Amino acid sequence: MRGRERSLTVLELIWSLDLPWRKAVAVLSFAVLTALCAKARIPLPFTPVPITFQTFAVLLSGLALGPYLGLASTALYLAMGLSGLPIFSMGGGLSYLLGPTGGYLVGFLLASHVVGRLAWRGWDRSYLRCLAAMGIGELLIYLPGLLWLSRFVPKGSLLAAGLIPFIPGDLIKIGLIALCMPTVWRLTGKSGEVDRG
Repeated sequence: MRGRERSLTVLELIWSLDLPWRKAVAVLSFAVLTALCAKARIPLPFTPVPITFQTFAVLLSGLALGPYLGLASTALYLAMGLSGLPIFSMGGGLSYLLGPTGGYLVGFLLASHVVGRLAWRGWDRSYLRCLAAMGIGELLIYLPGLLWLSRFVPKGSLLAAGLIPFIPGDLIKIGLIALCMPTVWRLTGKSGEVDRG
């Protein structure tokens, strides 16, 4: 894309984000969605990391809001949780960041921004590219997550504690997004829309 030209996000197409208050509402809405998805959790007896729907909300925020507002919504969610609000999957507070799952929270920031960048490049228009964008987002969550988790579990059981049990659920989550997002674009009939800045 030349100059400042970029693809619109699906939310920009459906509900224009040209006014500051609309941006604020969108950021807050996705932060709340992430908090709600964090509470939809399945604890596993063999790992301190539960299965949640947080990653679904984080990846969706990047696709729907773009890199900066997506990052802002994730940062707002983390700030609220670190301030003590019990909106993480198992509570809240600064100590949560220092616990076994802290690295995944850092990965949320990376994933929402990078997936948003890919949405700006139109990766959410195609099923395969949207699936690839979701896969990249998941990698950006897991890399810092596993690196930090390695301080809490033996290295020999790191993948069994922090990755392998979550793959089936993650495949379902990213598959749903990768199926739905391009379908929304096709239904609007505006899959080529760009913002020329």
